[in-house]
Amino acid sequence: MARRSVPILKQLIARSLAPQSFASGLNHPMRSVTYMPRPGDGAPRPVTLIPGDGIGPLVTGAVEQVMEAMHAPVYFEKYEVHGDMKRVPLEVIESIQKNKVCLKGGLVTPMGGGVSSLNVQLRKELDLYASLVNCFNLPGLPTRHENVDIVVIRENTEGEYAGLEHEVVPGVVESLKVITKFCSERIAKYAFEYAYLNNRKKVTAVHKANIMKLADGLFLESCREVATKYPGIKYNEIIVDNCCMQLVSKPEQFDVMVTPNLYGNLVANTAAGIAGGTGVMPGGNVGADHAVFEQGASAGNVGNEKILEQKKANPVALLLSSAMMLRHLQFPSFADRLETAVKQVISEGKCRTKDLGGTSTTQEVVDAVIAALD
Repeated sequence: MARRSVPILKQLIARSLAPQSFASGLNHPMRSVTYMPRPGDGAPRPVTLIPGDGIGPLVTGAVEQVMEAMHAPVYFEKYEVHGDMKRVPLEVIESIQKNKVCLKGGLVTPMGGGVSSLNVQLRKELDLYASLVNCFNLPGLPTRHENVDIVVIRENTEGEYAGLEHEVVPGVVESLKVITKFCSERIAKYAFEYAYLNNRKKVTAVHKANIMKLADGLFLESCREVATKYPGIKYNEIIVDNCCMQLVSKPEQFDVMVTPNLYGNLVANTAAGIAGGTGVMPGGNVGADHAVFEQGASAGNVGNEKILEQKKANPVALLLSSAMMLRHLQFPSFADRLETAVKQVISEGKCRTKDLGGTSTTQEVVDAVIAALD
């Protein structure tokens, strides 16, 4: 036994002294220093939670389960808000103002009838002037186009969403589109700042200045002025109808897109459909002081009754949005864990909801994500 143990011991010593190859480093990655917290940064942070309507409680519940499973340093203050309310309750606004961060499910906006959208109310009340939707290909999820990685940044407080409508005479309604220099400049600055901080190479301004020469002309003028301050980032412009055509034919040409309010809603939902569907696209709304994270593309964010009855809503979009929230709260390692787990589940393809070609329930997807966290 002693004779046999000598050569084995020599081999172990030789291996321990041998330099580690790059390939072995890939198999056993060394942890790099990415974030040095300040004392107290690990204290749990309060987050306002609005489950919302339709599938909202189902997908926000999924986020709560995953956050608890990964012991994320956040806790939720939950409030019941529904789209048929006349106003967002004051205690909800005060909670978001105190916590600075909110996670929200979809809110139904009644059609017609003069009922204002609570989503728009929240944006205006908290001055959440920038909407961000990240539309990208997920590994393992087949789509018509590859290499899609588009960020749509949309002005969130004015334009056609200003809600300034009135009946001039019976049968004639006037709806005002408001564009200001101040709001156009700050959304352009946010888009270029986002591109600069995230190593993006190009910002595209979407407009209809060939028809709305003053309103969209002012938006373009503001974008051009801001672009001169970022010489390292390419800037171009595209008319909104051509933009939609280019999105469905060659979406890989776009990087960061900055848009007025209405165009951004259309462009973001189109880009989401191209990259895999609204059920997997994260997003959020941010202002100088507050941020509200929700499913990125608004189409179908409250689902339908059949999906709700079968409990088969796709929680991926809100899970990825909550990863964005964790980064916003400066918990990058938790965000990375969550995002990696979600992408692993999508890539494996065993647990997918109906919109992604599967038959899984919301809970089955949640259980798979929690298992992948380890």
